[in-house]
Amino acid sequence: MGKLKVPPSLDPKTGVQSKDVVISHKENISARLYLPSSTANSARKLPLLVYFHGGGFCVESAFSPVYHNYVNSLVAMANVVAVSVEYRLAPEHPLPIAYKDSWTTLKWVASHFDGNSSEEWLKRYADPTRVFFSGDSAGANIAHHMALKVGTEGLAGFKLNGIVLVHPFFWGTELSGAELKMPPIVRLYMAGLWRFLNPLSSGTDDPLFNPIKDPKLRDLGCQKVLVFVAEKDSLYDRGRYYSMALRRSGWKGVVKVWKTKEENHVFHLLQPTNEKAVAMMKRIVLFFN
Repeated sequence: MGKLKVPPSLDPKTGVQSKDVVISHKENISARLYLPSSTANSARKLPLLVYFHGGGFCVESAFSPVYHNYVNSLVAMANVVAVSVEYRLAPEHPLPIAYKDSWTTLKWVASHFDGNSSEEWLKRYADPTRVFFSGDSAGANIAHHMALKVGTEGLAGFKLNGIVLVHPFFWGTELSGAELKMPPIVRLYMAGLWRFLNPLSSGTDDPLFNPIKDPKLRDLGCQKVLVFVAEKDSLYDRGRYYSMALRRSGWKGVVKVWKTKEENHVFHLLQPTNEKAVAMMKRIVLFFN
């Protein structure tokens, strides 16, 4: 994963088309849209996926090869229309700017379902009653917070059915499980990284970083949540704690956890043909359909 960006294309293997759109010239917010080949022969509208890329809020892009290839494959397998969000990065644009950019993009997406916006792919092919958010690492963090914002503030125009959080980038001051055995430098790194990303934050128990501390957790604006955790990932326990806290919060939906043994953080992006990565992809496709 690096800084290289690839152009949108018509993928010869999957038939998936992609193109880039500008959400805000002023704030430099954009997105890459994906359309599966099935739309050529069907009038039926498809589920809509909004994807938030990872990279610790400070690297990577919706246009980088690893994310372009991943979302392209996911669109082909799940038969969904997708919007991959290009939000601004820290430290040049410290948090909470990434969240603000993501919400701006969601409002732009929702505007297409009242007949007043111009992006044909969304108006013609996306089903506003079947919307999903997903992301990995920092992107999973964003996906959660966007779903929470949908639940607390509302977003007219579409119905959020569920979210998929892959190896979510959450943390906190209270440690348990495998975290208790981590070298102190890992805990210091997490706290320092968060301060670097969000200089005005209250610390690692900021609800943006530790959603377990958020009194509004029960207001998550969807019906189902799928959380992926990897056994060798330093964030492994955080995904589990989040799932347990969500169940206890009074939220009315269903949350499930998928554990991958003997794998590390975002292994599925680095080794997409890995047997376990393929199994993850199939589980996500089932979730969307």
